[in-house]
Amino acid sequence: MPRLLEPLWLVLATLSDKKLGQTIEFLREENRILRNKLPERIMLTPRERSRLLRYGRKLESAIASVITIVSPRTFSRWRAAEGERPKRGGRKPGRPRTEESVRDLVLRLARETGWGYSRILGELKKLGIGTVSRSTVINILREAGLDPGPKRGVGSWSEFLTRHAETLWASDFLTVKTWTTRGIVDLSVLFFIHPGTRKVFIGGVSANPDAAWMQQQARNATMRMEEMGHPVSHLIIDHDGKYAKEFDAIFTAEEAKVQRVGPRAPNLNAHAERFAQSLRVECLDHFVFCGEKHVRHVLTEYLTHYNAERPHQGIGNVPLTDDVKTPKLAKGRVNCRKRLGGLIRHYHRAAA
Repeated sequence: MPRLLEPLWLVLATLSDKKLGQTIEFLREENRILRNKLPERIMLTPRERSRLLRYGRKLESAIASVITIVSPRTFSRWRAAEGERPKRGGRKPGRPRTEESVRDLVLRLARETGWGYSRILGELKKLGIGTVSRSTVINILREAGLDPGPKRGVGSWSEFLTRHAETLWASDFLTVKTWTTRGIVDLSVLFFIHPGTRKVFIGGVSANPDAAWMQQQARNATMRMEEMGHPVSHLIIDHDGKYAKEFDAIFTAEEAKVQRVGPRAPNLNAHAERFAQSLRVECLDHFVFCGEKHVRHVLTEYLTHYNAERPHQGIGNVPLTDDVKTPKLAKGRVNCRKRLGGLIRHYHRAAA
């Protein structure tokens, strides 16, 4: 093809300005006639596109009155794809895209607070970002799959647990069969767990958890929670009949709300249910108990391990206490501390 065009270049190079203009008009009209006889859309190879760009970019805005094989807009898009910015008409029409930092801030406010677009606009203005319009905030939220309107209602159960993590406690019962002089007796074990830290303490062990006993355990529990640095504001329990009204009254007097969950909804008290399962599988199922004193000893040993030595998957496989430090370098002899006849083992490195 280039060789066929060489005579044409020679003719153009020798023409006067007047003749050159007349020749260009002729070639333009000839090109229109030929273009009308070709298919509506002509597929170009990458090499052909590159050649058009090489010659057409020199014409700048004048390319719009010459090019017919594709639209001037398509030619501009080709130039943009190659990293060029046309001198005229190159910017996309409409408002420029909002800065990414502002977009990220809008999405952060929406996800962390549940606010609607109007509340977010006010917060942006307070932060010195007053150039964002209402429609822009709405579009940013919709593009991210978020509802522009504010969140209504009390929120999810998970959000409730997170919001009250520092002062939220949960309680539950488990029963342990034990041999006594009167035969096999079911002992009720009352325990309390703080979901925020996963720490647990035993409220009491009794074969007859009546209202008076429950009232006393409630008094002891509120004092223990205060000593641990997590005074109770909400207590999650189930509909077990052993939770008498006297029990509730003690927590109510401490300005704490007793929240009953269920029935048949163990996931609403998941932390307590999970601890009860761990206690049974890792400890209680391995013993035949002889009396209440035996039960108390086993529970004390297990809780010491659970609260101070045992890694917990829910918090990144680390113990609940700072007493067990993870060594920076794996040096020193590994020792084993046994509890309950070797059923529970804690491995640690010897102090240097």
